[in-house]
Amino acid sequence: QVQLVESGGGLVQSGGSLRLSCVASRSIFRFNYMGWYRQAPGKERELVATIASGGSTSYADSVKGRFTISIDNAKKTVYLQMNSLKPEDTAVYYCNAKDLIPYSDYRLYWGQGTQVTVSS
Repeated sequence: QVQLVESGGGLVQSGGSLRLSCVASRSIFRFNYMGWYRQAPGKERELVATIASGGSTSYADSVKGRFTISIDNAKKTVYLQMNSLKPEDTAVYYCNAKDLIPYSDYRLYWGQGTQVTVSS
């Protein structure tokens, strides 16, 4: 049983920055990866960034070069640093974790979401 809690969202002007945090209720070393998704009104949820066991990262093309995902195992926290924000980045951002289960299964955990709004 794992709880994920996001924070750090808000209203910023285009070109500004925000740092999102996702704190897990328990240790996160077991997770295959942790990451961030976002969903804008009328849009499908999309993957923004992931950080896998071992530290490798990946990013959606739309945010590459602007966003950075990082992890602090001691604090049980995953961060998403967002720079050069654009109005198109406006969405609810969700923390996500993938927990591997024996025999080729897995379980996904989700946070409650945090709103990011970027004005022109």
